[in-house]
Amino acid sequence: MMSIDTQKLLSIYESLLTMYGRQQWWPAASPFEVMLGAILTQNTNWSNVEKAIVLLKQCIRLNPEALLSLSSADLQSCLKPSGYFRIKTQRLQNFCRWYLAQGGYSGLEQLPTFELRERLLNVQGIGPETADDMVLYAFHRPVFVIDAYTRRLLQRLDLIQGQENYEFCRQLFETQLPKSVERYQQYHALIVIHAKQRCRKSKPICHACQFQPLCNINLRN
Repeated sequence: MMSIDTQKLLSIYESLLTMYGRQQWWPAASPFEVMLGAILTQNTNWSNVEKAIVLLKQCIRLNPEALLSLSSADLQSCLKPSGYFRIKTQRLQNFCRWYLAQGGYSGLEQLPTFELRERLLNVQGIGPETADDMVLYAFHRPVFVIDAYTRRLLQRLDLIQGQENYEFCRQLFETQLPKSVERYQQYHALIVIHAKQRCRKSKPICHACQFQPLCNINLRN
């Protein structure tokens, strides 16, 4: 495996930025909506999350009190487009109760980043990727989100082997790049759009990819 250094990661970032331009992500009207979306996007794509959020907004204001005022049946109905709607209903209700018990956004915002992240990880149904989505996009703290798209790109560029765990991959970015909320947000969003448009899981569009000379898919062909 090639060693990762700051220059390599910055070069990838600059190439993505040149190709796609600055991204406006995470799309949400409030920090709580970011957190809601982070839970709903588990095991589904963003277009399905948007459908569920539209249904919720037609019923209630998007805040934890209003969500908890809905019956489980009504909440399930709204969340159905996001998939796994029964599980997500339970997770969302549980999260809302926990969120209010912590003092809401103002209470959590006062916590140091490490403690904020640890508390989120202790909530049932909140894994590392979901927690880091919340920390980076809702609380604007410099943590790097690792998702399947990031792993795919790093593995195809021979920067990881593929079996590395979440924390290992997260630390690759956070130890080599300057701490920057804005850059971490942009980098993550750019990887997502690149993975969707070119670096697809199956049938990647390699001829239109700026990383073709470095990609191990290209080298195998």
